[in-house]
Amino acid sequence: VAPTTPVCEVPSSAMTGAVVQMSCKETEGSPPSEYQWYKNGVALLEKTGTGSARAANITYTMNKKSGTLLFNTVTKNDTGEYFCEASNGIGLSQKCSVKRMEV
Repeated sequence: VAPTTPVCEVPSSAMTGAVVQMSCKETEGSPPSEYQWYKNGVALLEKTGTGSARAANITYTMNKKSGTLLFNTVTKNDTGEYFCEASNGIGLSQKCSVKRMEV
């Protein structure tokens, strides 16, 4: 079953240094969807090892299975427009509407 449009939860504003968790979920897809987050239209990298993540200055953890995007300490650089895409290899992938977060 192809995924339906996911529901994204993105806070509209956050204080610098705060912990921010964004979530993305759709329930119709079978097999279960994997989730990819985008910021300003660019796919966010999944953090694999500390070395590459530190080099890329990655301040978040993205879980493709659960759809969460977690910032341990948000900075002004994390301000932007976020959306998430759900895909499971069947039919078209589905995106939620873009939501802006101001830090």
